[in-house]
Amino acid sequence: MKPDPKKALADESDPDDGTDPKEFHAKPWDAPKQTARKVAQLCRQVAEALHDALAACADPVLQAASVLSVTPAPHTGRLCVVLSAPADVGATAMLTAAARASGHLRGEVVRAINRRYAPELTFEAVEV
Repeated sequence: MKPDPKKALADESDPDDGTDPKEFHAKPWDAPKQTARKVAQLCRQVAEALHDALAACADPVLQAASVLSVTPAPHTGRLCVVLSAPADVGATAMLTAAARASGHLRGEVVRAINRRYAPELTFEAVEV
């Protein structure tokens, strides 16, 4: 009697045993595309909108601020905005003023970007 070749294959162990076949057969076009580019584009648009909104604020503390960076925290539903605070104003006063005006600033961001949901803004201040 001749040995069954399928049984011999099933007896061998392989490093790929136990892996998900969907990962093995995944195509490169199934991967998410351009997500990093879109996140960077959104952060840049929000930074530009906040730059204009801060310059137009009536609060002199916020007029003295400039946007250093906007990053997702941890995703694009919440963005962390880092503001520069002049030494004579202070980081604490800058954060207080930004918290007070956060609704207005978020509204300005909504007008400037085109998204279904407006991102929540959190602020950090760095003294320069």
